[in-house]
Amino acid sequence: MTTVLDHIAAGTGPGLVLIHGTGADAASNWGALIEAASDRYAIVAPNLPGAGGTPAPDGPLDLDELADQVLATVHTAGLERFHLVGHSLGAVIATAVAAREPGAVTSLLLHAGWVTTGPREVFMVDLWARLLRTDPVLLARHLILTATGPGLLGTLNDEQFAEFAAGFAATLGEHILPQIDLDGRIDLRDSVGRVLAPTLVLASTEDQVIPTHHQRELAEAIGDSRYLEVPGGHGLPFEDPDRLFSIITDFVDAQQTAQQSARRATRQTGVPA
Repeated sequence: MTTVLDHIAAGTGPGLVLIHGTGADAASNWGALIEAASDRYAIVAPNLPGAGGTPAPDGPLDLDELADQVLATVHTAGLERFHLVGHSLGAVIATAVAAREPGAVTSLLLHAGWVTTGPREVFMVDLWARLLRTDPVLLARHLILTATGPGLLGTLNDEQFAEFAAGFAATLGEHILPQIDLDGRIDLRDSVGRVLAPTLVLASTEDQVIPTHHQRELAEAIGDSRYLEVPGGHGLPFEDPDRLFSIITDFVDAQQTAQQSARRATRQTGVPA
């Protein structure tokens, strides 16, 4: 039986599923968006294994199994069709979900996603794992420097940076090692072409973790997709949540309106729009 993940469920209306990235959880990645959009959407935000109330796995994570767990969680929460949003590893998992059950996903927004992990990223996540085991504060400092854009870093003095790193390090632990390991093994080349949902692929121009060429490759691999660049770093949900969440709600609202209009036209004419 497929595991149902711990998750946040809020609101009523059309379904909206939010998948967080490596080392985060549903609340930290999406809390403000859940609060803002739950007045018009039924939101489900799973906690991936090792996050929130979902225990870390005993062995390596499997991407297809994760996609099935997300689908089981969403369906258990009562959603059969839904808009789907993912950040970083969450964007990879969202792509796998949309490829695995294309009829369920009404639209797809992917921030900082990628198709296949390259050698540079393999070296990078290996460094993350080594630092996590030996010096979490140093890992936190490294991630802040590489995952945030110059806008945020330019506002911090030495003391604030140290406090930021210490607070971040306190959230890191070996429970996220399976997520980091999975980051180094992603290969969606055989499945990404099965994604049918209208898709917005979003890239942060200063992303040093998953650079923009990965998002361009992802957009090119999805038939019905649009590519958009925005200022900021990889950690845009934390660095500039207002900007990111505005883009997400504008896209999802537009897709929902278009789909409602198409259904009305079909009912009136009997001809699919």
